[in-house]
Amino acid sequence: MQHGYPRPQMQRADWLCLNGTWRFRLDNDGAFNFPADVDRWPLEITVPYPPESRASGVGDRGFHKVCWYERDFQLAPADGRVILHFGAVDYGARVWVNGHLAVTHEGGHTPFWADITDMLRPDGRQTVTVRAEDDPHDLAKPRGKQDWQLEPHSIWYPRTSGIWQTVWVERVGRIFIDKVRWTPRLEGFAIGVEARIHGAAAEDLSLELELKHGDRLLARDRYRVVDGEVDRYVVLSDPGIDDFRNELLWSPERPTLLDARLRLWHGGKVIDEVQSYTALRSANVLRDRFMLNGRPYVLRMVLDQGYWPDTLLAAPDDDALRRDVELAKAMGFNGVRKHQKIEDPRYLYWADRLGLLVWEEMPSAYRFTRTAIKRTIQEWTEAIDRDYSHPCIIVWVPFNESWGVPELPSVQAHRHAVEAMYHLTRTLDQTRAVIGNDGWESAATDIIGIHDYDSNLEHIRQRYGPEVEREKLFDRRRPGGRVLTLDGYPHQGQPIMLTEFGGITYQAHAQEGVKKTWGYTEIGDAETFARMYEQLMETIIHTALFSGFCYTQFADTFQEANGLLHADRTPKIPLERIRKVTSLSRTYIPGAA
Repeated sequence: MQHGYPRPQMQRADWLCLNGTWRFRLDNDGAFNFPADVDRWPLEITVPYPPESRASGVGDRGFHKVCWYERDFQLAPADGRVILHFGAVDYGARVWVNGHLAVTHEGGHTPFWADITDMLRPDGRQTVTVRAEDDPHDLAKPRGKQDWQLEPHSIWYPRTSGIWQTVWVERVGRIFIDKVRWTPRLEGFAIGVEARIHGAAAEDLSLELELKHGDRLLARDRYRVVDGEVDRYVVLSDPGIDDFRNELLWSPERPTLLDARLRLWHGGKVIDEVQSYTALRSANVLRDRFMLNGRPYVLRMVLDQGYWPDTLLAAPDDDALRRDVELAKAMGFNGVRKHQKIEDPRYLYWADRLGLLVWEEMPSAYRFTRTAIKRTIQEWTEAIDRDYSHPCIIVWVPFNESWGVPELPSVQAHRHAVEAMYHLTRTLDQTRAVIGNDGWESAATDIIGIHDYDSNLEHIRQRYGPEVEREKLFDRRRPGGRVLTLDGYPHQGQPIMLTEFGGITYQAHAQEGVKKTWGYTEIGDAETFARMYEQLMETIIHTALFSGFCYTQFADTFQEANGLLHADRTPKIPLERIRKVTSLSRTYIPGAA
């Protein structure tokens, strides 16, 4: 089990990983009480793998509403503060340290932390206890692809309960850097830095920033901390000529990262230091084109569910996350649409480092209630806050296929929810495009995404070929019986992208534990699978309508065996053959001669 630093854009030297063996119990009827029953631990579990996974050592996929964790660790009290971090606990968490309630959190995909300094035992022997509540039948919580039935069916997969990302502690000073946020501004060749300082009551605080490209020093500045914050733009020297500018710009073809070091000074003494990184990159929409760094850029994406057979939503290790990024690039894709999952920050780190664009999508709830919308808003806000600084992320997607808002054409409240999430997202981040509802029934949106799994190439040509007038496209009903845009939201020139298509099922060997495969089009041999992928991709790539595409999907995911890779990430056909046809769109721009 190998995991890198869990918060890659804000790293400190003094930290302790708490992954590994924990005491564990399932609590279906809620009879376990803390602290009265702390000695009743019948099981052990390997964190951060969820109890439904084989890798956890538990492997129980039944219905369990509550599960409990506990482990001891050694940490002697010292000057400063000790912070306990959780990457993600699904869905609600209550955490005690040495019997003291430290923190509560709701939301299965976002991080939280607690200052546990005053709860530590002086002898250095510490105990952390976690209660995770995750009602498997609650459809009003953001749950993504986690099935509410006992056995996975259709496009839904085994549940993930409890701890599924890294747990760690770190030492900081009594005054420390709490948050860092980066905003590139390409038009001024500038990098914005916002830092929040925790416990900043002291006078004479300043923040030193050093930016480097390799060994080349780009900037070294020092700013006074005012009201616990620093908010500045660092203007870099603009080389002027594109050849020189491109050396500093981030893109999938040249993923240039700028290393950053931030030091917090109190008078003449450094009291905190973090390592980070950022990038010069712009991502926006101009009329019918997606623009990367001010130039039209064709998105060649693949839909990625982010599941593994033995670990479910949790990654097996850091190498597995890196390998997924490398495989997407090896198949010729320049981006992924992370589907119904807020991915581990270590995946985003490798996408930043290796050069892969990411669409981040909010896991859906499946009932429309006030509770569901409030939960979605809260968790989505936390996700944007966590991932805002990653240059790989270029699009936010709060809703998919009207899940959780099923009556968009007829119920005004459902439409208001999508509009509100779109505008909230644009308010929280003005630097990226937002798709209000991907797939169909678009209202407020910067890109119109279409989902179409028809495998008949002639049908695809008739729907989206060069003879099709865009105005007529939006008057037709799409597969699935849905309109593309809602009344009052006609197409206003936004880019049109085919954001789900393909779904070709071919399985060379059975996946352990999967009784029956599912897909949109089933193929019986590798050569037919390869030819169908090539023909479908060639048809889509040369369709003048689209500014980008997203093929379904990256890898087989349990019964949904429509991946280009098997569930273990071995390719179904040679990667070079996939790459050859995927990369045909490298220079294609919609409407170009």
